[in-house]
Order: sequence, then C-alpha cells, then structure tokens
Amino acid sequence: MALREIAIGGLYLSPLLLYALSGLVVTLLIRAVLYRLLGTKRLWFEAWFDTALFVICTAGIAYLSSATGIV
Repeated sequence: MALREIAIGGLYLSPLLLYALSGLVVTLLIRAVLYRLLGTKRLWFEAWFDTALFVICTAGIAYLSSATGIV
C-alpha cells in the first residue's frame, strides 16, 4: 500500500486522515441502521462496539482504496 500525501490547496494531508473521516461517516451510517433495526438494548458495550466498528470500517476503506488504487 503506497501512502502518498494529498495536496489540497497547498496543504499536504495524509491519506489516512481521509480514510479515517470516511470510516467515521460509514460507521455513523451503519450504527444508525443497526440502532433502528435492533434497538439500544441489543447492543452491549456501546463504546466498544462503536470503536470496533470504526476500526473495521477505516481498515476496510484503506484496503479497498489501496486495492483499487484510488488514492
């Protein structure tokens, strides 16, 4: 996986920052759907679940972007 800086207006950003931001958006979407379907009583240890879901989504986005060569 070749991580290269992304230039936005003369400011160089790490691609991991973009992966983390998109992972956060995907996590919030999945979390909203799960809470609507299952309710709050079914998901135990909500903080651990949210953290694990964020890590999984961020890693998945980083893998997919490196496999497709988008960023």
